[in-house]
Order: sequence, then C-alpha cells, then structure tokens
Amino acid sequence: AEQASAGLDRLEPQELERFQRLNSAYRERFGFPFVICARLNDRKAILDAMTRRLAHQAEIEFDTALSEIEQIVALRLAEIDSRP
Repeated sequence: AEQASAGLDRLEPQELERFQRLNSAYRERFGFPFVICARLNDRKAILDAMTRRLAHQAEIEFDTALSEIEQIVALRLAEIDSRP
C-alpha cells in the first residue's frame, strides 16, 4: 500500500527499467536495498533520490537509510496509535 501511494504500482515501462537499474546499482554499491519513506514521496522524487543517493559515501548513505527507516516506523506507529 505504501509503494502504491507513491505510484510505484503504475510505472511506465521506461520508469520500471530505470527503477530496476538504479535498485541494482544501489544494492551493488552499498550492499543493502534502497530505503525511502514512500508515503512521503512520489515516484519522481523516489527516482531522483535514488540517483542522488548513489553518489553518497557509504557512511552517509547508511545514515540516510536509517533516517528513512525512522520515518517509516514513526508513520506506522502513529497509524497503530490512532486506531480505536
């Protein structure tokens, strides 16, 4: 649902190819999957972030990925907390 909210379930063929290419390059460079809070970004912002973050030094990117995980967790916990 989170990825769909960013439009990742409606990628054009060229966008899908670019996502796959960038995901592979990212995993190869950093050794872990690309993480971004999809709820706070659309697909263009995610593609731009993937491209930009590939240039990061490993330590900076690790910290960036952790920050994104913190945002994801915070949103999910807020959602749980708001349930009746």
